[in-house]
Amino acid sequence: MTTRVKVKVCGVRSVEEAEAALDAGADALGFNFWPQSRRYISPRAASDIISKLSPVASTVGVFVNEEANSIIDVASELRLSAVQLHGDESPEFCAALGSIKIIKAIRVGQDFDLGIIRSYPVSMVLLDSSIQGSYGGTGQRFDWRIAIEAKRLARIILAGGLNTENVWEAITHVRPAAIDVCSGVEAEPGRKDFNKLRSFMSVVAQANALLASET
Repeated sequence: MTTRVKVKVCGVRSVEEAEAALDAGADALGFNFWPQSRRYISPRAASDIISKLSPVASTVGVFVNEEANSIIDVASELRLSAVQLHGDESPEFCAALGSIKIIKAIRVGQDFDLGIIRSYPVSMVLLDSSIQGSYGGTGQRFDWRIAIEAKRLARIILAGGLNTENVWEAITHVRPAAIDVCSGVEAEPGRKDFNKLRSFMSVVAQANALLASET
């Protein structure tokens, strides 16, 4: 049985963006806590947004090479559904976070070793494009054949360059557990375009309807 491909809208920075994403059908919201990101939001500001949302909304905190105690504190204080580790965190680091649900982002470049995925004790693995000097949000896609292979090893979130033009192919061809969109629904880095967001989610709904009809 094919299950619906879920959607995480990342880089949320306002109540309006959060509500627009949820109203359009997003399953989860991502808040970027890496200070060097153009989509950075402070945990305090994110907490204020989350407090105004439905208590059933799934929220994910994105961290890059942050200290374990800080991740645990923020996840607990904001009651995050999961944390997404988007830096160079090791499998041992992930294991040390205890019962927190973890999404480990792994950057896919040339000569990518699928065996890396197997080593991480996490709930899901997010595959993103490997761009020198970047920790995500590049708007670049990678070879999706790798994601198809990776599904044998873990529950996969597909990220990297997803937009209204290619998300149909991403869902119907790759069929990941979820997709992650950020730059593809932005007017500029750090600011969502609500029309792009609605168009993107409309294509997602159509693609998921096709998958459902095939079961």
